[in-house]
Order: sequence, then C-alpha cells, then structure tokens
Amino acid sequence: MAKLTVHEFQALIERIYGEKDSARGTSGTFMWLTEEVGELSRALRRGQRKQLESEFADVFAWLATLASIHGVDLAEAALAKYGGGCPRCSGTPCRCDDPHAGHGEPAPQP
Repeated sequence: MAKLTVHEFQALIERIYGEKDSARGTSGTFMWLTEEVGELSRALRRGQRKQLESEFADVFAWLATLASIHGVDLAEAALAKYGGGCPRCSGTPCRCDDPHAGHGEPAPQP
C-alpha cells in the first residue's frame, strides 16, 4: 500500500472534494467534522479495527478539508508547532509537570 505524506493527503482530498467543500463552507464542513468525531468515539468504544480505521480516515479527511478551506497547510502547521518538541517545554518526550495539560496548551483550571 502506498504511503502519503500529510501534505499529499490534504492535496488528494482537495482534488477529490475541493469544489464541493468550498461551496459547503466552514460551518457545514465543521458540522461534518464533529459528526465524524462522534462516529470515531463510538468506534473507539466498540474497538473494531476496520471501523476504527475508517473513522480515523474520515476525521482526518474532514480536518484536511477544513484546513484547506482556510488556506492552512496541515503539514506546515504541525511542523511549525510541534517540530521542536512540546510547544510548552520543547521536550521530546514532553517533560511538562502537569499530566493534565493538553498538546501545547495549559492545563484546564478547576
């Protein structure tokens, strides 16, 4: 099976769906993304490999679509933010003290 870079995948999704995605716009595309995240949640609970693979692919495709609508290259954005390690501590692996902190974001306050 051929491997795609993030940039190649985003370009592929643009070629397949770009015209429809542009017409749908941000709001409609974001709704589709959140629906697919919900389907991924169900697949994670059920633990069926094929369903998980399908839902991860759908979430990735809708994320790529949303980024494309806004002119964001996902590969460049990810490298800019995470290429030097954790955005907070620069560690690889992350050495942040707070285990509840998210990827590059401060931990939520109680």
